[in-house]
Amino acid sequence: MTASATEIQARTLAGYATASALRQARDRDWVLDKITGEPEVLFDLGSGIGQLLDESLTRLPSLRLAVGLERSEHRIAEAGERLAAHGDRVRLVRADLTDPPELAERADVITMTSVLHWLHPDEDRIFRWIRDRLTPGGAFLLTSYHPARDEHGLGGEDEIVREALTELGVAPAAVPGLFASGGVTPIAVRTRTPGDLGTLLERFFRIESSVQRAAVVTVEEERQYEHFHAATFGDYYAGLLEPERRAEFFAAVGASGWRRQRELGRVSDMPVRLWRLTPRG
Repeated sequence: MTASATEIQARTLAGYATASALRQARDRDWVLDKITGEPEVLFDLGSGIGQLLDESLTRLPSLRLAVGLERSEHRIAEAGERLAAHGDRVRLVRADLTDPPELAERADVITMTSVLHWLHPDEDRIFRWIRDRLTPGGAFLLTSYHPARDEHGLGGEDEIVREALTELGVAPAAVPGLFASGGVTPIAVRTRTPGDLGTLLERFFRIESSVQRAAVVTVEEERQYEHFHAATFGDYYAGLLEPERRAEFFAAVGASGWRRQRELGRVSDMPVRLWRLTPRG
């Protein structure tokens, strides 16, 4: 059976430049505005297609090196093309943040945006790594999403997926069990609550500031949300159904998002929090 274009996109996490404009791109300036002084070395964890690295190298002439850590070979390749003009001021490292690599340098600034939920429940491993690789006085800038959750732990994208699965014939009451049997931890559980995350962060860092704003996603047509989901979440949820139904699943997610847009004036609206942290000794 030939895979659909959206299935291929989900498998390769392609199209992120377009998808990120719906939510994550709005965080970049917010994060970079929190950088003070004249940092020389910056690490971006989960650097994707290099958009934050590109912006930081452009905005911060003091940077002599910006290092991106990214797991996806497809995104690394796209980032390499985007960042080529910066020459040896940038380095890309293929790495899994659940087992971060040794690096020779220490960083004045470490950023991580729209990534943390993928590291649940082992966030302490990357937090320890970050603490140990910041220079004295260095800063860790982190964004985290905190959708409301129901009694089953479902919220945010989980709710859109539940609506899509229901359209495909899964009884609403059966969705939490399907998540459990499929080994899919709800994103609303992965993101943790702000209080729980703050407690975990304080084991490794001092919280200098923590500010929150709304992350609102709107789309102009059905396929736009289908592609956003594929580029952002890949096959994470699609594995809940048989392989031959995955194209149908992505189409149903797009339809669910578009229905929300028409009825509510938005697809989703959840809090995003920006933390500015410094390492404990």
